[in-house]
Amino acid sequence: MNISELAHLDPWEWPEDAKATIAAALADREASVERRTLAAELAGDLVVMDDSLAATLIAALTDAGEPEQVRAQAAISLGPVLEQCDADGFDEFEAEDPSFAPPISQKRFVEAQRALRAVLDDESAPKLARRRALEAVVRAPEDWHPAAIRKAYQTADADWKLSAVFAMGYAPGFDRQIVENLANPDADVRFEAVRAAGQREVAAAWPAIARILRDRKADKDLLLASIEAAPGVNAEQAVDLLEPLADSPDEEIAEAADEAIAACSDRSGGEDDF
Repeated sequence: MNISELAHLDPWEWPEDAKATIAAALADREASVERRTLAAELAGDLVVMDDSLAATLIAALTDAGEPEQVRAQAAISLGPVLEQCDADGFDEFEAEDPSFAPPISQKRFVEAQRALRAVLDDESAPKLARRRALEAVVRAPEDWHPAAIRKAYQTADADWKLSAVFAMGYAPGFDRQIVENLANPDADVRFEAVRAAGQREVAAAWPAIARILRDRKADKDLLLASIEAAPGVNAEQAVDLLEPLADSPDEEIAEAADEAIAACSDRSGGEDDF
């Protein structure tokens, strides 16, 4: 099975040799940029992630001779495993059943963090790769992240501002900026602000989130992000606005609303009727 065929399957349907196929496609310098970028994207799935594949991504990220798209995708593909390892930790798994161990070792985890920071700080690196490095590295919080986010946000570059608002969802101290960007005329920035508000549980974002939930003409992606954010922003008041959405003829919206209502119930300690 080749890389294109893998891309059309859900990860849990991938064959046993999927990891080798992905690694080979990413390492093939004769392949097209599009093919190698796709391989880098698939490499980020936790189904196949391990030390070897992480090392391949790190090598692609830090190689100045690699195309910008490949470096950028390699960066963002390291994000999920950093977040997973940060959530699970390492010490408790060292002497336990290996099947419960994090996808990568602590050594590789640190290598990935350092590589991402190095690319972010390298002003000679392509902008897209640096932006993706910021977006990936913040998923395992460190003390230096707020300053890096602030620097990106204060630039006049709209692309860097977008990356900064995304990153605010993973760092404390940006509630005011998140709320401000809920009214940003740029749809992409507004979307990321909604997601960040939910992740950081920014209570002050509730009026803006509520308006989107009431708006029957709201952009679907923005509405879905608002549904997901609602339990973290205001679990008590969100249910009244989510219940009508649970009856939506759009199955994706209805399912998201049901899950959000259940999350609101969990947060309030009530019974889950769904």
